[in-house]
Amino acid sequence: MKQNRVTPAVPGPGQESVWTYPRPPRAEPSTDRVVVTFGGQVIVDTRDVIRVLETSHPPVYYLPRSAFRPGSLEPAPGNSWCEYKGQASYLNVVTPGRREESAAWTYPAPRKGYEALLDRIALYPGRMERCTVNGERVQPQPGDFYGGWITSRVVGPFKGEPGTLGW
Repeated sequence: MKQNRVTPAVPGPGQESVWTYPRPPRAEPSTDRVVVTFGGQVIVDTRDVIRVLETSHPPVYYLPRSAFRPGSLEPAPGNSWCEYKGQASYLNVVTPGRREESAAWTYPAPRKGYEALLDRIALYPGRMERCTVNGERVQPQPGDFYGGWITSRVVGPFKGEPGTLGW
């Protein structure tokens, strides 16, 4: 299979290029303020964040389960496997007025190097009403498989956009 050449965007002041992110991915603590609104309710508002950074992907934000509004997460069927982080389990996100099936995931027993993800939840931002990082509204990573959070802090191009399958 022929691999396409990628021309990374040049980051401006205060920006990061996803092309400088490592592979395997890195999990790093952050004090970014993350607020998620779903079903007309703020279901999480925290500065206790782990960002997972992987080459060509915008960051995925992992938030402590304990920071979520009680009753907003419930187990969902199914799981998936990440060669680095291990087996993921899925969660439904629910409020009295809305429900999104398998809109979140967690690693109940993360593999070595990713222990910081234990008891943390990641969300697909495109399936939430609104996600913000430090007050800026997040754009979801393209594609229905990826859960990256795009803000003005990161530049791509990003995996998931048209023509990126061979990356």
